Amino acid sequence: MFSHRKQRLVTLGLMAVLIFFTFLALFPVVSLLVASLSPATDLMRYGLSADLFFSKFDFENYQAIFGAEGDRYWRWYLNSVIASSLLIGLSLLFSSMVGYALAMYEFPGKRVIFISVLLVLMIPFEIMMLPLFKLVITLGLMDTYFGTILPLIVAPVAVFFFRQYSLGLPREVMEAARVDGCSEYGIFFRIMVPLMLPSFAAMAIFQGLISWNNFLWPLLVLRSNDMLTLPIGLATLLTPYGTNYQILFAGAMLSIVPIVILFLLFQRFFVAGLTSGSVKG
Repeated sequence: MFSHRKQRLVTLGLMAVLIFFTFLALFPVVSLLVASLSPATDLMRYGLSADLFFSKFDFENYQAIFGAEGDRYWRWYLNSVIASSLLIGLSLLFSSMVGYALAMYEFPGKRVIFISVLLVLMIPFEIMMLPLFKLVITLGLMDTYFGTILPLIVAPVAVFFFRQYSLGLPREVMEAARVDGCSEYGIFFRIMVPLMLPSFAAMAIFQGLISWNNFLWPLLVLRSNDMLTLPIGLATLLTPYGTNYQILFAGAMLSIVPIVILFLLFQRFFVAGLTSGSVKG
């Protein structure tokens, strides 16, 4: 009886701690929502606040975004959607193929390639920016979508993740497919990819989040206002001569929507993909 009561108290204590940290994590989002529904004059006077004064709430900030003033905002939004979609698709394709090859095939230089992937993981991105910047200039990709996503298409973390996940795939299926005359590409796309769906879902969320919030690299390679992504575009609203609070906070609130949708689409496989990829090998 005592043990049961003690276990129940421990469970309640853990739930209370988790609820506290949940509210702590949601506090910035609530503050942003309140700011997006507050008049710009209140934001200039009082700054960010989570106080719920429902009588002062209005939708003027969102009306400004959906009006003529929000045209440039939606252009930034579209740029971010295109760049993130391209990155997710290309990264999942190429990173999964590289990781799968490192896990399932034997070839000269395999260990060297894998060690190189691990070494690149240890190098801060800021150190690699200059050679990457020169590469983008040489390829003529400045101020383009592909120039924005180039460093992340085959990300070392994605290659490592897919390699670890692929180590747990059944090799017997590969051998059976070869006996039936299936090509190596057919084995990968028709047999292995369906088995790797949890890893694809987890990495789609991870890469999508990185691309959507990426600020420093797009700031280097993008030049024209029409090509700016959402984080950079919103940053341009902060100037020494004034801040467009109407577009800034309402726009920041709407910027959360694609990431939430992405997570809801892939949440079924998210935990399975992370846990499987972390224990194999």
